[in-house]
Amino acid sequence: MRLITIDGPVAVGKSSVGLLLAERLGFQFFDTGVIYRTFTYKALSIGLSPSDADSLVEMANKTSFSFKETAGSRLVVLVDGQDVSGRLTSQDVERSVALIAKIPQVRAHMVAEQRRMAEDHRLVMAGRDIGTVVLPWADLKVFLLASIEVRARRRFAEMQERGSNVPYETVLSELKQRDHNDMTRAVSPLKPATDAVTLDTDGLTLDQVVDRIVDLAKARERA
Repeated sequence: MRLITIDGPVAVGKSSVGLLLAERLGFQFFDTGVIYRTFTYKALSIGLSPSDADSLVEMANKTSFSFKETAGSRLVVLVDGQDVSGRLTSQDVERSVALIAKIPQVRAHMVAEQRRMAEDHRLVMAGRDIGTVVLPWADLKVFLLASIEVRARRRFAEMQERGSNVPYETVLSELKQRDHNDMTRAVSPLKPATDAVTLDTDGLTLDQVVDRIVDLAKARERA
């Protein structure tokens, strides 16, 4: 087994689950949301509007992405040779990333980069279209679910830890909008792959979720 995909809506816990799963299995972990956030950060930093599709596509074609291993199991994305991972959690990036990510030519460029990176690692890759579009040949596909309220509370707690004072109601509203954007976009809408295992995480701890996926991986290897 080389490739495991973890898909699901925003704030469902894909990164936490995927990273711990990779550590347990001796894989590398990559959250594909990072490459979209990195691209969005670069676009905003040079003054591009999320609605300027032509300029964003031109920028994507000129942007260089590379990936490096860290001390843990997480792969870090470099944009034009720079690590900007500490700058990706601003509200501007949060509000713009879904709009930019739905541009077909931008997504095509990102998918190509993700596939190129997957060739070089035993990998757990998390996102919203990994099992359906990016790596449909993956050995195991998991689609995580959780209620919007549970996901909003998780995101709200994360933002408070970072010192944000955004109200819970705003977080909930923005998550609902992100879900709508992800599920209704014309290209690569959020949905489980036909052969994905759907796992509802409401009421489960992180370790319990990872345990279930490890059991699935072991079962696939025995089959």
